[in-house]
This record gives sequence, C-alpha cells and structure tokens, in this order.
Amino acid sequence: MSNPEENPSEVLCETHPGRGVQVLEPREVPLGGPRAMNVRRTLPQRSRSLIGGWCFVDHYGPATTRMLVPPHPHTGLQTVSWLFAGDIEHRDSVGSLAAVRPGELNLMTAGSGISHSEVSPSTPTVLHGAQLWVALPEVHRHTAPAFENFVPTPFTRQGATISVFIGQLGGASSPARVFSPLLGAQLDIPAGRTLSLSVNSDFEHGVLVDAGEVTVANVTIPTNHLAYLAPGLTELVITATTDARLLLLGGEPLGESIIMWWNFIGRSHDEIVDFRTQWQRDVIEGGNPEGRFGTVADYDGRPLPAPELPTVRLKPRD
Repeated sequence: MSNPEENPSEVLCETHPGRGVQVLEPREVPLGGPRAMNVRRTLPQRSRSLIGGWCFVDHYGPATTRMLVPPHPHTGLQTVSWLFAGDIEHRDSVGSLAAVRPGELNLMTAGSGISHSEVSPSTPTVLHGAQLWVALPEVHRHTAPAFENFVPTPFTRQGATISVFIGQLGGASSPARVFSPLLGAQLDIPAGRTLSLSVNSDFEHGVLVDAGEVTVANVTIPTNHLAYLAPGLTELVITATTDARLLLLGGEPLGESIIMWWNFIGRSHDEIVDFRTQWQRDVIEGGNPEGRFGTVADYDGRPLPAPELPTVRLKPRD
C-alpha cells in the first residue's frame, strides 16, 4: 500500500528500551484524497517506531469501499498484505499479477526498488485487512525486488485458531523469505479462552487487536490498538474477553536507525532525495521506464507522483 499523504514527515525508526506492556493507540489516516479510504495507523509513532523489523502497521475496515492505489514506488522494505475480507489485485514492476485474498500472504520485497499498484473490484465490497511494512537491514536493503504468495494451514491450540504467515510459532512455520528474524501470525480466540504461547525471548512482540477485546500479560488491549512487549518474554498469555481476532508480530530488534519518508526507506536525506528524483524523472516524466522502479504493466491510469520534499533537510527524530 502507498502512503499518499500530501506532507509526509520523515521518521527516524530506532530501537527503544522496553517498558513492559505498552498500549499504542491508532490514528486515522486518509489514503488517496477527498474520497480516501481511511486506515488506522498504529506504527510508527513517536513513542514506538519499530517492533523487530516491523516498521509500519495500517489496519482498515470492515467497510464497503474500494482500494484504488495507482503505481507507486518502494525502497528498502518488504510489504506484507493480509486480508480478513475482500479481494485486491496486485500488479508490480517485476511482472507479478496476483489476487490478494483472505488468509493468504502476499509478500513483496522492494529491495533496491520496485513499483506496484493495488486495486479492488470496480463494485465496492467489504474490505478489511492490514498492510504491514518490514524494514530491510543494511546488508540486504539493496537486494533484488521480488514477490511471493503463501497460503498457511490454520491449526488449533487451546481452542484458538492460528495461521502462521511469517516465521515460526507453535510448531508451524512459513517458507516466506524474510531478511531478519521475524514472526507474523493471525490468532482467533473464542470468548473466555486463554491462549498461552511459547515465544522467542530474543524477540520484541506486538499484538494488534482487529476484533474483540483481550488482555495481554494482564493488561487490557482494546479493539484497533497495538500492544508492545519488550524482549525477554518466554511465554505470551492472551485472554479473550469477547471473540477476538489478533495479529501477532515479532522480531529481533533491528538495531539500526532508518528514515522513512513517503514510500521510501533510506539512511540519509540525500538518499531519499535521490529516490524521489529517480521516481519523478524515470516514471512520472517517462525518462527511463526501465530504471530503478521499472513499470507496472497493463495498469489503466497514471502512476502516483511523489509529494514535495520539505524545505529543510530531512533529519532523524527521536
């Protein structure tokens, strides 16, 4: 998914010391102008910018709407598309054409640079899901762009249903290629049940509550909020007050500072400026369709121009 804010701010993403269970509130962000689809963004924010390599969490729906995101660029990250309801068509500049469906992982590696579009059917239907970004570590952030799809097999544990789409949990694993130790899973927990999971103590974890209300380590987490748990945890205990659906995210602390601006992840102001210049010159102005970001074939419409850069140099922020 694009981040088409007209005035996106730069964000320094870095590891913060743990503070037990930290409850992160969502903020409403409109995507795409006056007829925008609203999303709830819980990451990044000033108090927490990374959970492992996870650096961006947008959560949307359920709503009868359309996703209509024109071709736009990415660098230095992976996008993770996960739907609870709806259907989205994904096209990208490495030639992928795929349907994003509920319960299926669509994983796009931007690496050195990619462009893609996301369009739902012409007739508005119920759309409900999450769009997540993973920051690539320095050693891998210039890797070749790629796309893959994986359909996890759900399993039951203590009355809950679990689908592991990235990493390992509860004896299940995903073959999806990631570039730092990560975990991504959907948990469906019936009302009144408690789920105890053995987790990697080297990981920090996030629990995004899509539906229902839960307690995590005896702290109540409302719907649409994200709970953060610092490394050192060996067992994660979640109790559902009502029928609940969650996304469990985890990973080893990235240990690197990164700057996010618009749809780019880089390491410096000059690098972000260069990414933007190449997108505008090569794609928007048509100067080099085979350049860093390539071309999304058979998209009926124009790509998304980059917003203007701030008038001051992008600087890391705590």
